[in-house]
Amino acid sequence: MAILVWDKVGDRTYQTGVDRGVLYLPDGAGVAWNGLTSVEERFSQERKAYYLDGVKYLEHVLPGDFSAQLKAFTYPDEFDRVVGISDRSSGLSAHDQNLMSFGLSYRTLIGDDVAGTDRGYLLHLLYNLTAIPESNAYVSLNAQSKPVEFGWALSGVPVVISGRRPTVHISLDSTKMKRVLLSNIETILYGSSGAAPRLLSFSEILSLIGITITDNGNGTWTVVGPDELITMLDSTTFQIENVDAVYLSADTYAISST
Repeated sequence: MAILVWDKVGDRTYQTGVDRGVLYLPDGAGVAWNGLTSVEERFSQERKAYYLDGVKYLEHVLPGDFSAQLKAFTYPDEFDRVVGISDRSSGLSAHDQNLMSFGLSYRTLIGDDVAGTDRGYLLHLLYNLTAIPESNAYVSLNAQSKPVEFGWALSGVPVVISGRRPTVHISLDSTKMKRVLLSNIETILYGSSGAAPRLLSFSEILSLIGITITDNGNGTWTVVGPDELITMLDSTTFQIENVDAVYLSADTYAISST
């Protein structure tokens, strides 16, 4: 039997930092966010306890809503109209206007005791967000003056995703996903020479990284998925990588969509 081992070399992992922020405007356009300093995710789940004869017999956790605090030293000009600052003419803006919903993506770094922060990263995608500006304090210049750090309270309306509860927030782990598949997603998120950056829907991401195997009912099967995961060995035989398979015996296994 396996024996537990602690603190093996390369197993001491951690997360740190935030970079590559992208603002996705209501019209779908993506804009690089320079100056992003932090995204503080908050958890609002609640415990509900049930008692019988004065003794707790059940505890249920109620799912919460997404909320976060976003901070930055600066932000894209396009973000002004998202948070209710309307540009009326060159240099003239009207404040306290209607808020708009938007999307956001950013990375947090994954490190370990061997590779440092080069181990990988989590790519976070946030949908249907609304940002309420927090108080900003402007003070007289002095020897200890620092740049103003802007802040916004974020909330969002969850989007429907297949097989899971609706959510505002999804993430992609570069240490677990094939590099070529994640690269394909990032090309769409960050733009390319032939296409403007845009935020992918959850179903689009599944189509880029998942494989669906269909039993045609006549002894044949159809597989749909990324070319990087499916290789035709001959005209009727294909090889699949990253498929969900459960071996039932030495030569029999059950497969499912992945």
